[in-house]
Amino acid sequence: SRIMVAAMRTPEAPATTTAAVETHDLTFAYDGRRALDGLSLTIGAGSLFGLLGPNGSGKSTLLTILAGLRPPDSGSVAVLGQAPDPGLRTRMGLLFQETSLDPLMTVGETLSLHGRLYGMGSADLHRRTSEMLAAVDLADRARSFVRTLSGGMKRRLELARALLPPPELLLLDEPTTGLDPDSEHALWAHLLEINRGGVTIVLSTNKVGEADRHCDTVAFIHAGRLAAQGSPAKLKAGLKHDAVWAEGTFAPDLLDEVRAWPNVGRLTWAPPVLHATVDSSASFVPRLFEAAGEAITSIRLREATLEDAYFEIVGAALDSPEAAP
Repeated sequence: SRIMVAAMRTPEAPATTTAAVETHDLTFAYDGRRALDGLSLTIGAGSLFGLLGPNGSGKSTLLTILAGLRPPDSGSVAVLGQAPDPGLRTRMGLLFQETSLDPLMTVGETLSLHGRLYGMGSADLHRRTSEMLAAVDLADRARSFVRTLSGGMKRRLELARALLPPPELLLLDEPTTGLDPDSEHALWAHLLEINRGGVTIVLSTNKVGEADRHCDTVAFIHAGRLAAQGSPAKLKAGLKHDAVWAEGTFAPDLLDEVRAWPNVGRLTWAPPVLHATVDSSASFVPRLFEAAGEAITSIRLREATLEDAYFEIVGAALDSPEAAP
């Protein structure tokens, strides 16, 4: 397919190691506050790897370090087999949360400038620009000014720019933030095709659904540390079918009683939230109301997801936009 072929590296490109990213005991602090606190992880080459955690957990900081935009305070990091440096940029594509497009430039000028900054020759740049605009369905907008594009079109243009010098590694920070469902679906179609072409993708997100649907490996990040890592299926293994989130004030003896009920999985009390995964919320919730009564101030039900696995492992919520009642 167009985008898969367009994203693949040329035969003379440097070969990657089996690990696209390796960090060991990585730390970084802003004004004395640790954003990363001894983070160690390994990301395999060719993976579609999700960093899942609430805002402020250290996901974006990690991506900027992997991109070579800031050095860590301590620890080691290897990206595509070497320490991040300006020379590594030609092997990476970057797509960060905040847009960095010039509204007064055209779509074609945006890619042309980027290619020249990366030292691409005229013939190669012209060919790659045509390929990438076709791949992200913007071929007919090459002469359009960026300010005339929709949000989804701008995000696809940024993806085309990130892929212009064919990357081995693509770093994405909250890639679908602010996109409508159609634009989000289109962007993920492009990303999945790129990944099938051999490009390693590392993305940060607090959208549980997209990590669960698309990532082959997910890392739970909490307070700058790695809480767990594995496939979505592995991380959800052992969860019951339904998840119940109840807010209120619950006495210790009540919690002990609820833990002993049949068909209740792990029960986590992180005041004011009581979280449980259960076989059936239809039978559990009436019993909880009967036992707790006015102690419950609100309750939320749904099928168990990666967010529930995150809560059970770290005892904290993701603050995910998909977790709203």
